[in-house]
Amino acid sequence: MKRREFITLLGGAAAMWPLATGAQQASKIAKVGVLYPGTAATLSSRLAGLREGLQAAGYREPDNIELVARAANGDPKRIAPLAIELAERKVDVMLPVSPAAIHAALAASATIPIVALDLESDPIASGLIKSLSRPGGQVTGVFFDFPEFGKKWIELLKETMPQLATVAVLWDPATGTVQKDAVESAGKRLNVKLEILEVRGTANLDDAVLAAGRKSVDALLMLSSPVFGTNPERIAGLTLGLRLPAVSLFPDFARAGGMISYGVDSVKTFRQGAALVAKVLRGTKPAELPAELPTTFELVINLKTAKSLGIVFPTSILLRADEVIE
Repeated sequence: MKRREFITLLGGAAAMWPLATGAQQASKIAKVGVLYPGTAATLSSRLAGLREGLQAAGYREPDNIELVARAANGDPKRIAPLAIELAERKVDVMLPVSPAAIHAALAASATIPIVALDLESDPIASGLIKSLSRPGGQVTGVFFDFPEFGKKWIELLKETMPQLATVAVLWDPATGTVQKDAVESAGKRLNVKLEILEVRGTANLDDAVLAAGRKSVDALLMLSSPVFGTNPERIAGLTLGLRLPAVSLFPDFARAGGMISYGVDSVKTFRQGAALVAKVLRGTKPAELPAELPTTFELVINLKTAKSLGIVFPTSILLRADEVIE
């Protein structure tokens, strides 16, 4: 081969190398590991919000992203092994839902970036992040850091039922004590006695609701937990059967037949988290990516259920409601 031809050929090949490397990088499929303590059936609807948010940020299955989703189906003992499984799959970002899932993800890997969805704990007090504006570590995410919501749930019940004296509170110990402490403080201020009932996983949920019914309480309050958000139809049916007015954080509860829901929509929270996941995939470190709070809160009132329980909502609450089911 003549020297001039060889140089020309070499130059052409060199010009092709960056293109080949770029093509390989462009074809890389990002993996997002989702760790959910609730049921796979409930996770399916949440993933719809995640996919929607990722698509808006330029990530679409199966073109350039893969969701590796694992659900513990309400069994707390399965969370840690599932976190290890996701780490072994070498996911690029982990999306754990709930405090227990976040700590399991941290234990499974000290390097995989974490975008947390935590509706139950104080992320700063618990040490997950240093501040909302600059998390400073391996974790960022969407956190429902509003302890005063405990007071709002009790106030809603009191405003609806002025004679309210006793409320059973379903609490999942795996979520921590922030919510429990807040409602206990609210109960004292509003002169409402609280009966705290621990629920450790979905296997104990029915028994806890039935136990609340046996205590002859005036109403039932379910604190935030993936355990309680897993089967709103089932819980709503149980509370109706016991003729027990009930309030939950999750809007799906009231839409499924529960009396009141006031809080954040889980699907929208997953959609919000998707934007943070996309930023991490593009290179932003969780330590430098500001954590966020939920952007919308929904008050859903089920008038049909209230009527069946002989309860009349005051106009003041109906005017504040985002959705009224008749």
